[in-house]
Amino acid sequence: MTGAGRRALIVSENAPVPSDRRVWNEARALRDAGWRVSIVCAMGETRHREPHEVLEDIAIHRFPLEPASGGLVGYAREYGQALWRIRALVRRLAREERFDVVHACNPPDVLLLAARSLRRDGTAFVFDHHDLVPELYRAKFGDGRSPMHVVARAMEQVAFRSADVVLSTNGSYAAIATGRGGRASEDVFVVRNGPDLERFRPVDPDPSLRAGRPFLVGYLGIMGAQDGVDHALRALAWMAGRRDDWRGILVGEGDALPGLKALAAELGIADRVDFAGWRGDDDIRRILSTCDVCLAPDPPSPLNDVSTMIKIPEYMAMGCPVVSYDLRESRVSAGDAAVFVAGGDHAALGAAVSELLDDPARREAMAAAGLAAVRDTLAWQHQVPALLAAYERAVELRAPAARRPVAA
Repeated sequence: MTGAGRRALIVSENAPVPSDRRVWNEARALRDAGWRVSIVCAMGETRHREPHEVLEDIAIHRFPLEPASGGLVGYAREYGQALWRIRALVRRLAREERFDVVHACNPPDVLLLAARSLRRDGTAFVFDHHDLVPELYRAKFGDGRSPMHVVARAMEQVAFRSADVVLSTNGSYAAIATGRGGRASEDVFVVRNGPDLERFRPVDPDPSLRAGRPFLVGYLGIMGAQDGVDHALRALAWMAGRRDDWRGILVGEGDALPGLKALAAELGIADRVDFAGWRGDDDIRRILSTCDVCLAPDPPSPLNDVSTMIKIPEYMAMGCPVVSYDLRESRVSAGDAAVFVAGGDHAALGAAVSELLDDPARREAMAAAGLAAVRDTLAWQHQVPALLAAYERAVELRAPAARRPVAA
């Protein structure tokens, strides 16, 4: 099925677009298939603050949002504010034209409720399952019996039950959708996170990033409590006590960033590690193309064990060997392109990096394996058919509903 003039509304609260590369890849794929795409998302804190703009024929509508400061009250305030503003934007846009599909990306898991009134027109609902929110909160706050965890499980059920189809980022998430989510397998589609090879290709290295040292070790991604960037810093500190021929660069933002900068100073490596902030794709490609080894330091947890870390296939697309903790889905993504370290041992993580720096032949073989895996299976281009099939299924399921009244 092609879009052929159909309209899709993608709703996201967690990150601004186009910085959220999964959402932006989905929007561009739908546009290329003939869909007319609009996006409702939060404004960024320092970038993407325009309330409305059109990029590449995709209309983006942004709302201001004050991120949670932590704890149940903070998240309730953030999500309540987001739902109110998303609902207002959805209603305004729906008055201008009808949407065939509303596509909500978690977290939070209740964004489809902001578009509930569109059901009466037969609009199909798609739940894009980016994160396991109950496990995410458990990773952040460490208590699976807390009120926040109970609320998160209830919100997740709202998402699964509200959607016509579910998009899962990997097989583990698909199993959760058909297990505790109670969804039929024919309504669950695996659409993995993967780099768009039309845009995300290696470029010439930038030797200035190494600051005169032979090697550059990198990290790319969100910097939250569950992401293990503190493990990366401790691994680099372990290396600093044994060799002086490397420099580190960490690209990204997150609520853990101030503490990570303080930790780097405490470990005595602040002068060896650059916190580069968030960067656009051109800078990211330049940085990763210069890195000799990249870190995936997400420690083992019920969340990380089954999540696909988008940074891993992005490292691979740039020809970067990966050092990662041994997580189930990280093995699925990286395979022979990574060295896997058991447990959450940051010293072992550092030792694995150090060994790779001393073995250029192995790095070259791992880089080749990573590039081949991305080209053959992991690239975004391989995910587009599943995305379009999910939309076709959602529209088919809602077609009868468009012909009968729906209670408000």
